[in-house]
Amino acid sequence: MKLPPYVPDPATATRFLFFTGKGGVGKTSLSCAAALKLAEAGRRVLLVSTDPASNLDEVLETRLTNHPAPIVGAPGLEAMNINPVDAAAAYRERLIGPMRGLLPEGALRSMEEQLSGSCTVEIAAFDEFSGLIGNPQAVQGYDHIIFDTAPTGHTLRLMSLAKAWDQFLESNTSGTSCLGPLAGLEKQRVIYEATVRTLADAAATTLVLVSRPQGAALREAERTSKELRAIGVGNQCLVINGAFETPCAKDPTAQAMQQRGMAALEAAGDFIRSMPSYIVPLRAINILGIAGLRVLLGGETPGSLTPQVAESWTPPQMESLADLVSAMEQQGHGVIMTMGKGGVGKTTVAAAIAVMLARRGHSVHLSTTDPAAHVAQTLHGRVEGLTLSRIDPAEETAAYQREVMQAQGSAMDDAGRALLEEDLRSPCTEEIAVFRAFAREVGQGVSRFVVLDTAPTGHTLLLLDASEAYHRELERQARSTQPEQVLRLLERLRDPDFTRILLVTLPEATPVHEAAALQEDLRRARIEPFAWVINQSLLHSGTCDPLLQCREASERRYLLEVVEKQAHRTAWLPWQPEEPVGPDALAHLASSRLQTAMVPA
Repeated sequence: MKLPPYVPDPATATRFLFFTGKGGVGKTSLSCAAALKLAEAGRRVLLVSTDPASNLDEVLETRLTNHPAPIVGAPGLEAMNINPVDAAAAYRERLIGPMRGLLPEGALRSMEEQLSGSCTVEIAAFDEFSGLIGNPQAVQGYDHIIFDTAPTGHTLRLMSLAKAWDQFLESNTSGTSCLGPLAGLEKQRVIYEATVRTLADAAATTLVLVSRPQGAALREAERTSKELRAIGVGNQCLVINGAFETPCAKDPTAQAMQQRGMAALEAAGDFIRSMPSYIVPLRAINILGIAGLRVLLGGETPGSLTPQVAESWTPPQMESLADLVSAMEQQGHGVIMTMGKGGVGKTTVAAAIAVMLARRGHSVHLSTTDPAAHVAQTLHGRVEGLTLSRIDPAEETAAYQREVMQAQGSAMDDAGRALLEEDLRSPCTEEIAVFRAFAREVGQGVSRFVVLDTAPTGHTLLLLDASEAYHRELERQARSTQPEQVLRLLERLRDPDFTRILLVTLPEATPVHEAAALQEDLRRARIEPFAWVINQSLLHSGTCDPLLQCREASERRYLLEVVEKQAHRTAWLPWQPEEPVGPDALAHLASSRLQTAMVPA
């Protein structure tokens, strides 16, 4: 399938561009490259990350905050991160600050406590996001505002909040919400309404769906396209990143990679032809810095396809995934969680672990908290002793609303029930419901193995951070007794004999460094990862393709960085000529071992 190359045209580019897609497809690299192209064409560009686990700093090689900062070497380009925690702190101060000196300290502390939950974090980040779209004064002087969004589940949530909060404010009669008095939100009402209009305006907004030439990524792009059209975001295009063609006709690795990509594009042909679609070839280098971004959309020089390796080396000692399973199964039960940047293969690793445990005779439950779940497609078959589930936000929210109404509504008069129903329609209720479900799944580890395929890192951290906020929210609403699973959640996550966290990464700069940052965050929460898993390595692939040889050579520094600086234990998984789908393929992947013989230069 022949598609034109993706190069943003300053003459036709809308003012607002949103880059979204499955984790790991290259949203950050492409949004940065597009921003650079527009800036080099003389436009003033603001690049904004809405990802709670943003790696914009690393790609742009600039320390960013929630205020625009100029990018060295790119005149006309500025960038910023919407940091949810910082945004929440600023939001709290906006509401509480004017009351300092007027109210007693106890009342102020109570307000701070009420405004310290995950709901406040979400609405504060949304305030920042909507302010850049619905408030013309906030982005005066910029020709283009480009959003590098979090993986698609988070993006859908962020965009749908525009309508959700607008509708909630429209119907609310109580004057309060889980965020306290609605006065702070009412002030934003005009901005929320303007945000909804701008997202739906094809002349103002373009949604750039980013995918890889992979079945799962293209399916998620199609699902996202439909869901965003349903809320009015209709001006869309598709960019397929990392397309690969090889000159090596007899190289099995290169040929398999090429054929897999072609098959995925052919299967998604109808979707690709349904909108303007473009292609970006796979590059030999890690896309970091201004020079790397120019390569992404501009191409490579012949010299850049020569592997920069001076001598042979012996890979570090790394285990198979089966070795980790042997260690983890000794307890006979517990929780195993795969965590890491989107697109590194958490779902595949979780499914492989679950299959291996079940085939060894254990009772296993495999579940996902990822809004864009792909567990069922990866497992693709039944395994004796293994059950499967997904935490569905809509279903969990509806069940939670019914439970609260049954437990409390029966003792209320009509007016009280109406107020309770109204409060439960708040978009924040979903966070509480999903968190309860997460705690419920973890609690099953008391009697069997629970393998949790978690959402990409930013979403996961927000979920884990919600523990104390959840308790506060229940107390505020005087709702039902807290389930035992919730009361014991943090205790269980911190127990190394009960919960084993595996950090999954690729042997590349951004996935490794994001996993290292996640490890530090977990340690601050007194949760110690059990091991790292390096996935999709080209080491020992024997490829003769010059581009793949460059990528294989570049892996070496990151393999050493993980083994020598980051991980207590490290498992290694090779790149697979066939996607590991189905129980047998997953078990074979888990058993793969790295030969530690010397690798030639």
